[in-house]
Amino acid sequence: MTTSSMANSSPYRLSPHPTYGFLQIEPTPSLAEINEFYKSEFYSSNQNFNDSGLDVQLKDKEWYDLCRQRVFDNMTELFGEDMLGKALLDIGCGWGEALSFFQEKGMDCYGLDPVPEAVAYANRKGLKVIESQIENVNIFSRQFHVVTLFNVLEHLADPVSVLEKIYKELLISGGLLIVDVPNEFNAFQLTGRDVHQLHDWWVAPPCHLNYFNTDTLCNLLTGIGYEIKLTESSFPIEIFLLFGENYVGNSTLGRQCHEKRMNFEMSLCRFGRQDVLKMLYRSLASLNLGRQVTAYAIKE
Repeated sequence: MTTSSMANSSPYRLSPHPTYGFLQIEPTPSLAEINEFYKSEFYSSNQNFNDSGLDVQLKDKEWYDLCRQRVFDNMTELFGEDMLGKALLDIGCGWGEALSFFQEKGMDCYGLDPVPEAVAYANRKGLKVIESQIENVNIFSRQFHVVTLFNVLEHLADPVSVLEKIYKELLISGGLLIVDVPNEFNAFQLTGRDVHQLHDWWVAPPCHLNYFNTDTLCNLLTGIGYEIKLTESSFPIEIFLLFGENYVGNSTLGRQCHEKRMNFEMSLCRFGRQDVLKMLYRSLASLNLGRQVTAYAIKE
């Protein structure tokens, strides 16, 4: 059914995809409109879209590397062998911080991103990154053991087509796709909205065009032909809304809540309890809870 939670003045509406059920913005903005948005606004110093800014990633590098280590550990678990020399493509790699991490682990890393400033920065670091629109996924004309899409799928006009291209053209047989997306319309988010009488602040076209949870993301991937191996979520940041801390529109409070989240995770890891986080976040994913959801899927 069509969702009517967006403001009445908005020209957009949300409707479920007819096959896979994830929510999509209608009408879909044109590629020209989307590209202009990213060129002029997405990486602007006046904007703040989650972890897109290089300054934020560098400031919180210890925590981001802890998150990347969990992804790397999951890769190793699923392949059942060392990742040394395995080829990885990061689609929408941004500034290349994740690529740098995986390259330091011994992987053969490649990336693509549509933003020239980010690509130039990654190239200066010695990374193999090419400027390209996301839809042109086969720009390296080769196949990979691992393809990653971190906070990319929600931005695409046609996510189904991109995932199909990855399956058919980019992954080797038995290759691993890792997709990380915001987990929207989850129970904590909706309850926090209702408690504080807020609008659906997470619905943000033309930045976010698609809205997923664990179930709809898995429906999409299995429908294309991938085999889901595991799903994980991240810390349910909306729980602070239920504690009475309304961070929506309050960047100072939002930062404080984020720092508490980082302290929670880093404290567990500092004292050797990484498995607790792993079990917690895999359990939350099964409940469609957590700020993000990550699916690990194999090309059969």
